[in-house]
Amino acid sequence: MNTTCDIAIVGGGAAGLTAAIVAAQTAHTAGKSLRVVVLEASDRVGRSILKTGNGRCNFSNQHIAEGPALVDYRNADFVRAALSALNATFPEPDFNDPVLAFFEDLGLEWRQEEDGRRYPLSNKASTVLDVLRAEAARLGVEEVCEARVAAVEAPTEAGKPFTLRLADGQFWRAGAVIVAAGGAAVERIDFAGPLSSPIMNPVQPTLGPLAVAEADQAFTRELDNIRVRCCVSLFREESPGGNTLALVRAETGELLFRPYGVSGICVFNLSRLAQPGDTVQINFLQMGDFDHSRIYIDSRFAGLAEHLGQAPTYEQFMRGLVLPRVADVLLKRAGLNAQDVANAEELFQMLCLCGFEVAGIGPADVCQVQRGGFAPEQLSAATMQVLELSGLFVVGEALDVDGPCGGYNLHWAWASGMLAGHAAALSRLGTE
Repeated sequence: MNTTCDIAIVGGGAAGLTAAIVAAQTAHTAGKSLRVVVLEASDRVGRSILKTGNGRCNFSNQHIAEGPALVDYRNADFVRAALSALNATFPEPDFNDPVLAFFEDLGLEWRQEEDGRRYPLSNKASTVLDVLRAEAARLGVEEVCEARVAAVEAPTEAGKPFTLRLADGQFWRAGAVIVAAGGAAVERIDFAGPLSSPIMNPVQPTLGPLAVAEADQAFTRELDNIRVRCCVSLFREESPGGNTLALVRAETGELLFRPYGVSGICVFNLSRLAQPGDTVQINFLQMGDFDHSRIYIDSRFAGLAEHLGQAPTYEQFMRGLVLPRVADVLLKRAGLNAQDVANAEELFQMLCLCGFEVAGIGPADVCQVQRGGFAPEQLSAATMQVLELSGLFVVGEALDVDGPCGGYNLHWAWASGMLAGHAAALSRLGTE
């Protein structure tokens, strides 16, 4: 096999496939051709895409193009600059979203659900991968699987190619390299030459469940696998050793109890901000406003008292409000008897201020992204090229960028891949 190419892409996930397609499209538009090769460590490209959105692939979100949602990204200033450059590079007046236009051109039919989440119309992640692979094949992009890149060596002099050494001893040479290896894979690559010591932030799992302190796990174990709709808030001490807690973020949604702690999309979003020692607080009334919670409790208490002809017991108050199992465990934790006459303040404490100490992130295999990788300040936000090394680009999860649930991370993968693919192609065509 000829192991020399114009552009080598390390990683065949969302960002890597997009970069390959756009690089080939850019050359095609210029009436030229480039040999674009995707080097994928596993036995097939796109495995990570198939796992997204519980197999449905929440590939984007309406609110990203609108701007304010960008504050939810890690290294948001860099992301903002990159998406601005994307709009300038791929102007789309009809869509105002180059990513959406990219998939429209590939023939993907999609629909929009609550909170602006976009899914393929088929409701299957495989549909997204199918249109990507079909376009890559049409343009002559080559897929080389079971090819784990162990080292990327920079050119020894101007005009010479990069050398990519594989784990099995083989090597490739490429005029430009786009690093799209996700998660911890980027940490395993040795970068030799002018960029022998890139600034790499430690890779760690995030956007996942939270483990709670051991003392709180007795409660979560008793409710294992029970789902509740609630408002969950993250609090942190304002100063070390202080007694005042400051609200970090609140999310409303479905929470899932696990033996080690809590899970669910609302918890996943908080996990990006949580630190050991923080407090996670559940309001089973689904209200972030405690004043409204108190008003509701008082109103429900009065209504039940009128209906029953006497003050309700805890059991009577909780019946029809929360699941019986949840009521039992909450009362047990508070040391209250279900048949005792309910007390409004105790009800408020149980239902609205159910707190746990955060021990850290939950099981890594449940987390949706890996935080860390290349520090964005080393790159041009307009092209994803490493500032100190022409011809080397970094995209997707290989960069220290992550966002909340809802299509934000995949949108970043597509967007960064588009920028890098276009810029890498221009650099090889001599039209930068």
